[in-house]
Amino acid sequence: MSEIEVTAFIGPAGTGKSHRATMVARQNGIDVIIDDGLVISRGRILAGRSAKSEINRLRAIKRAIFEYPEHRDEVANYLTKNQPSKIMILATSEGMAEKITARLGLNSPSKIIKISDVSSPEEIEAALRERKEKKQHVVPAAKAQIQQNFAGKLVSQIRGFFKGRDKEESRNTIVKPLFSFNGKVTIGTEALLEMCRKLLELRNHVRKIRSLDIETDEDRISLNVEIDLNLSGRSALSIAKTLQRKLRMGLSYFTGMEIRQVNIRVNEIFL
Repeated sequence: MSEIEVTAFIGPAGTGKSHRATMVARQNGIDVIIDDGLVISRGRILAGRSAKSEINRLRAIKRAIFEYPEHRDEVANYLTKNQPSKIMILATSEGMAEKITARLGLNSPSKIIKISDVSSPEEIEAALRERKEKKQHVVPAAKAQIQQNFAGKLVSQIRGFFKGRDKEESRNTIVKPLFSFNGKVTIGTEALLEMCRKLLELRNHVRKIRSLDIETDEDRISLNVEIDLNLSGRSALSIAKTLQRKLRMGLSYFTGMEIRQVNIRVNEIFL
């Protein structure tokens, strides 16, 4: 992706980068923004997964710098396929921006814009105070896009008045990430098993749940399921794949944890 020109927008966390990202990008003729694991253009999320959807800060940092292979490959493939001429990367430091470009196969940033270049000291101080007191974060995307992509708590939507070539107002959404809540949330194995049972019982093809076994590795889940099936005109393989997908999506949505694998074993089949 040597053709893509990269600009880095740098500033410490909570200083208002995401809030000003769309305006800064458009002032520099940039249509595509990479912010906290997402590829965003004109208020639309095009690829990736938000670091703000993670359940702890460590995973959020790893997500933001594209340490997870599936996430990294999705974004890199999107950029390779679509080849935007310019990209702006939001980062807390030049080192972080370099890590992101290296992982995505992009050129090193040719231009560095600091938050202090576009915000006054008073505005930066106010943004930091707001972050500390309310633990809210801004995503430079529309509310509907965030609702589809983000598993945390949606707070509100704010609109800017800077209009681009498409005549649309820039749009930001304020969210409260899972990892910003006070205290510690623990999900017990029994709770995870009960979620799995409920998800399986919602499917008409599951005649009986023989066994459920969950293995957790830090914040990743591996699930082993043994069931009896009612075919009802479908193949066992087709039903098992559907169950795999529903379990993966459901557990990921309700827990925020990474689902490493879902293994389904069919014990008996009923016609």
